Amino acid sequence: QVQLVESGGGLVQAGGSLRLSCAASGRTFSRYAVGWFRQAPGKEREFVTTITRSGGSTYYSDSVKGRFTISRDNAKNTVYLQMNSLKPEDTAIYYCAASAVQGFPTEETMYAYWGQGTQVTVSS
Repeated sequence: QVQLVESGGGLVQAGGSLRLSCAASGRTFSRYAVGWFRQAPGKEREFVTTITRSGGSTYYSDSVKGRFTISRDNAKNTVYLQMNSLKPEDTAIYYCAASAVQGFPTEETMYAYWGQGTQVTVSS
């Protein structure tokens, strides 16, 4: 199994930045693609971004493209989400997840392992 723990969330003003971290346990971390999802109150969880096993390819939802950057350091078993130009609509609980699916998994069902989530609140 892969255990994931998110950190780095908090309260930030609109236009500000946050960097989330997803720390993974286990020696098979590099076998998994890792994605970030988010869930706002009263809404369904939505896909944000994903990164391939090697970190060579990334994919972003249209809502965050150009503002968010996902990266990974397999030597540290960590994936990062750099969030810039934050908007109030980015407010949500952010989850990282690991997937064995090839390509760019964008659906919740494609991810087997999930972190506990970290709260990001963007004030207007």
